[in-house]
Amino acid sequence: MKSIQKFMKIAGLNFNIIWKDKAQNFKEIEEHLKDEKADLFLLPEMFSTGFCMDAEEIVDRNEESLNFLKRMSQAKNAAFCGSSSVEENGKFYNRMFFVKPDGSYDFYDKRHLFSFSGEDKIYTKGSERKIVEYKGFRFLLQVCYDLRFPVFSRNNNDYDAVLYVANWPEKRVEAWSHLLKARAIENLSYVFGVNRMGNDGNDLNYPESSACFFADGKEISDKKGNIISAEIDLEELTDFRDHFQFLNDRDQFEIKI
Repeated sequence: MKSIQKFMKIAGLNFNIIWKDKAQNFKEIEEHLKDEKADLFLLPEMFSTGFCMDAEEIVDRNEESLNFLKRMSQAKNAAFCGSSSVEENGKFYNRMFFVKPDGSYDFYDKRHLFSFSGEDKIYTKGSERKIVEYKGFRFLLQVCYDLRFPVFSRNNNDYDAVLYVANWPEKRVEAWSHLLKARAIENLSYVFGVNRMGNDGNDLNYPESSACFFADGKEISDKKGNIISAEIDLEELTDFRDHFQFLNDRDQFEIKI
């Protein structure tokens, strides 16, 4: 029987990812989260290396990042989510994992690759839209640049929350903040976006900008130090959708991947 609950606490980690240093980043994450409790923890895009195009150098050849998520998930008895660089059949993917405490996991390969940085020349785009169920909540998995493409994330009454993990720099951070809110409003959904902080190896700066929004566009984040958290309420969301049935009037279309 599935474990179902009406409330869930999600906690995201804002931290300065150390460039291409998996071991140190794993230590940093453990230290930041050692006293935190949540049902689901979110880590930024490429949390173990930073958003890097040197795929041959940083790729997880022995599932280092996935195994770290599994260890953390079991230790905290909570789900863990974040992306890393992986190789499969000779191709590189920016892969977002959703790991559960029992060791099982789902993954989503980033669909919209950031051509501005050349990501599309190095990585292979995903071929599947991914929704994960956990404790009665349905989560749509998305990575960074996916945020700019609303058709791909359109809610067909098939999810309750969207999870975005990102490395979204200061120069474009206004777009990040506004689009997170827009995705929540247009999809009548919770939206939780976790961005990194600090400076990366490309000398890009990342201000604190992680946030969670309710379906009406109101920010519901609680920010303490490096942790941003939010309580999501399935009953409140259902009541809101029942009252404002905007999704019934959405355009009908089929996404072809």
